[in-house]
Amino acid sequence: MTDKSVSIRPARREDVAAIVAMLADDHLGRGRERVEDPLPAAYYAAFDRVERDPNLTLVVAESEGRVVGCLQLAVLGGISSQGGVRGLLEDVRVAADCRSRGIGEQLVQWAVAEAKARGCKLVELLTHQTRVDAQRFYKRLGFTASHVGMTVRF
Repeated sequence: MTDKSVSIRPARREDVAAIVAMLADDHLGRGRERVEDPLPAAYYAAFDRVERDPNLTLVVAESEGRVVGCLQLAVLGGISSQGGVRGLLEDVRVAADCRSRGIGEQLVQWAVAEAKARGCKLVELLTHQTRVDAQRFYKRLGFTASHVGMTVRF
């Protein structure tokens, strides 16, 4: 199912508050993000860094003038896989009241197509082990569980 009213476009600075609100809207994000008015300056500094980096692309899904989803694509070069370039999906989110409309699927399909167009040999993503619904979603889109992720926080 595709929502025809949704368009995907590069994120703009004025989208940052909507993006942060979506990032904060789950059991993990509530503890990580700070949804305040005004938003902490760190979010805008991060947006500026992403915008300047040609290997990072932050997009939003927009419907009827409202940001209803977001996704970041990182294009990573490396030595492994015969020097193959890979795409990494980050921060895939859809506004709670807009889920089950195909918006997340549109975002991921856009990112996979963009990664292919940029020469990536594969697309990877990380999802927290407690996000069972997200894991089911990604499997439905053709992703397979292939790694064990580990984290150290500072």
